[in-house]
Amino acid sequence: MPKPYNTLTDEEAYVIVSRGTEAPFTGEYDSFYKEGTYICRRCNSPLYSSKAKFDAGCGWPAFDENFPDSVTRLPDPDGRRVEIRCANCDAHLGHVFVGERYTPKDTRHCVNSLSLKFIPKETALPEVIR
Repeated sequence: MPKPYNTLTDEEAYVIVSRGTEAPFTGEYDSFYKEGTYICRRCNSPLYSSKAKFDAGCGWPAFDENFPDSVTRLPDPDGRRVEIRCANCDAHLGHVFVGERYTPKDTRHCVNSLSLKFIPKETALPEVIR
């Protein structure tokens, strides 16, 4: 029997399940730079290393690379952007942009803080809920 996902607040569910967006410059990880791993708030799947995080000045946490096979990309319903979701549980993370030249990888994952949970380097990662 599958385990239930982590319990979400109404605000987290709005972003993760209803594919909403938190207001810019309000998320706890926007100006946050510690060593560790960012995991999916709903299922604990590792998504991003702190080494991939950079300051894009956009108001949301920005990463130039995800862990292999951890994120899926889909055309956004607005027809202009590419949505990113957790590959394990389909949680909405944000959007990905290519060609902006912020980093040598030329990719910016613009992620809602509410979609993430930070695990410090010295702490064991929680079990992924599948």
